[in-house]
Amino acid sequence: MKTMPQITQENRNSATLKTIWWRLLSLILILALACFWVMLSATPAYAQANTINYTKTNLQNRDFSHTDLKGAVFAAAEMKRANFQGADLTNAILTQGILLEANLEGANLTGALADQVTFDKANLKNAIFTEAMLTRTSFFDADITGADFTDALVDRYEVSQMCDRATGVNPITGVSTRESLGCR
Repeated sequence: MKTMPQITQENRNSATLKTIWWRLLSLILILALACFWVMLSATPAYAQANTINYTKTNLQNRDFSHTDLKGAVFAAAEMKRANFQGADLTNAILTQGILLEANLEGANLTGALADQVTFDKANLKNAIFTEAMLTRTSFFDADITGADFTDALVDRYEVSQMCDRATGVNPITGVSTRESLGCR
C-alpha cells in the first residue's frame, strides 16, 4: 500500500502565501487597468472648449459685438465702454466687473453670474438677463428698455430704482421689462 504524503504546516503556509500573492497581483492588475481606462476617457478641466478667461484684464473700449462668449470669465475685468452688442454671454462670469458706459444692447446674459458689477450708464436695451445672478450690482442711469430680467436675482433697491424707468418689451422673449422686474 502506498501512503499519502503528509501535508505539513510548512506546505500549507506556502500554499496560502502563494494564493495571497496571486490575489494581490490580480487586484493590482485590475486597479491598474481601471486607472488606465479612466485616464483614457477623462477630459482635463483646462481643456474645456470655448472657455475664455479675461480675469482682471483691462478691456476698455474693446469690441466683442456679436461674439460667442458662452461661459467666458470676466471676473474683476475693467470693461468701460466695451461693446458687447448682440454677444452671447450665456453663463458668463462677470463678478466685480466694471461695465461703465458699456454697450450690451441685445446681449444674452442668461444664467450669467454678474454679482457686484457696475452697469452704470450702460446700454442694456433688449438684453436678456433671465436666471442671472445680479446681487449687489449697480444699474445707475442704465438704459434697460426692453431688457428681460425674468427669474434673475436682483437686489430690491435696484429693482425699485429700475422700475421707475422700466419700459419696453424684449423682442426675443416677448416679456416686458416691468413684468420681468415684478414692478407694480
